[in-house]
Amino acid sequence: MRDGNVPYDYDFVVIGSGFGGSVSALRLVEKGYRVAVVEMGRRWTPETLPETNWSLARWIWRPALGLRGFFSLRLFRHVMVLHGNAVGGGSITYAATLMVPPDSVWDEGTWAGLADWKRVLPAHFETAKRMLGVTTNRIFGRADARLKDMAEAEGVAEAFFPAQVGVFFGEPDDPPGTDYPDPFFGGAGPARSSCIGCGGCMMGCRHGAKNTLDKNYLFLAEAKGAEVMAETKVVDVRPVGAAPDGATGYEVRTRPSTRVFGGEGRRLTCRGVVFAASSLGTQDLLFRLKQGGSLPRISSALGRHLRTNAESLIGVRYPGSAEDFSEGIAIGSGLQLDQHTQIQVVRYPRGADALGVLLTVMAPGTGGWTRIVAWLWTLLRLLATRPLTTLRTLLPFRFARETMIFLCMQNLEGTLTMRFKRPWYWPFRKTLVTEGERIPTCIPAANDFARKVAEATGGIASNSIVETLFDIPTTAHCMGGAAMAASPDAGVCDGRNRVFGYRNLYICDGSVLSANLGVNPSLTITALTEHAMSHIPEAARQTWTTEAGQP
Repeated sequence: MRDGNVPYDYDFVVIGSGFGGSVSALRLVEKGYRVAVVEMGRRWTPETLPETNWSLARWIWRPALGLRGFFSLRLFRHVMVLHGNAVGGGSITYAATLMVPPDSVWDEGTWAGLADWKRVLPAHFETAKRMLGVTTNRIFGRADARLKDMAEAEGVAEAFFPAQVGVFFGEPDDPPGTDYPDPFFGGAGPARSSCIGCGGCMMGCRHGAKNTLDKNYLFLAEAKGAEVMAETKVVDVRPVGAAPDGATGYEVRTRPSTRVFGGEGRRLTCRGVVFAASSLGTQDLLFRLKQGGSLPRISSALGRHLRTNAESLIGVRYPGSAEDFSEGIAIGSGLQLDQHTQIQVVRYPRGADALGVLLTVMAPGTGGWTRIVAWLWTLLRLLATRPLTTLRTLLPFRFARETMIFLCMQNLEGTLTMRFKRPWYWPFRKTLVTEGERIPTCIPAANDFARKVAEATGGIASNSIVETLFDIPTTAHCMGGAAMAASPDAGVCDGRNRVFGYRNLYICDGSVLSANLGVNPSLTITALTEHAMSHIPEAARQTWTTEAGQP
């Protein structure tokens, strides 16, 4: 593309290669645009993926400390966020659960009324399901069977369901681990291998069965000409030329993301930019660009309406058990406890026990110092009555084999506010901090269910230690912060993901979500990005003149 005498390196630069970024890259390159995808994380292969999360240097993402993995834990005052980054975004470490949220979510939050979502989105959800290879789980491990048994014992057998997942299971009569030529895209995609049920989905699938983005959307985008720049961090985005609204394009500056010192950055020019760096990544970058003067027109609603899916991480531990709860897929089944609350059974592969340090014995209560007292009393009572079992519960070793892990989610409304400022404990630089009323740190219905499971089966119920001792919930689904809305007073982008105040600037990741979904958000992000990209014209018809709020 050319504008007068100004050359552009690319038509679009996409920041991030997760569910929003990979979808954007493929759909834009299919429409004839020249596309660059800038990804902060590394490119992983079956040979380089870690076998266990004790391999911290290849699992945890903290490049300043020499840890260059794909999984990050970020602690805020109000919430601890688990998230991933890699070529393929969070799909490398996600549990491959891909579910459509209830229709009620489209009537809530700032996106309500922006479109006839219940009519428009089903077609995009179907496209997303096809591209991501969504199917019903066929491999049930011991934890899935026990969850089903408990549902039947509680008289709610109909509430149990097999998970909808992006996993390739092969033909029913073929043994697990069978190799196949591309089964999804008529030979245009990579060869695959059927799932062996090792439980390793969240450690990065080393067997070619999980439908990660580098095997579908991103793979196809690269094959069609999109350029992926791995281990590269975007540090600035600003309009070029005389137009402050980006009408004449943007300059994107980058630097290496995995080098503490040195490394030459790059300057890229383009007509349009897609921010798809995850909810936290996009908020962090947009705050820096707004406060630094590069994109001052970004709405002051940035950081509002941050959501966590009202999640809680709980479990039931069976120390010394001969049963192996690590077998199956990462999330194989679930239980709809009530209209607002869903439980999914989660697993890590055998030997991947590092997350065991985050769980402790479950204490009654909903937060504050009284729960700490209750936790101490519970711990002392268990040590007195079941000392060996309790000590084994507190140690992380054999955690994956011995634990039924439950991820609990609700679609009830509840938000935080994210700000970008100097925290009291580190006044030397600005960073993201949370503000507002605390969100609930436990889900009573889910805790009651876990206690019933433990009592009926001889296990010990457990909670996140961060939740119990510090009144801070844990979420793997940080959403919102740059929400869709009708105007810049209420949100950052419109119903087609276009940023208010700028032309050809889009946000396509979890930061645009405007309600708690109550289910894993990856499929919704994919469908919303398909919707946004469907409104961008073919390159030959592009005028680069539309802005947020315009048809």
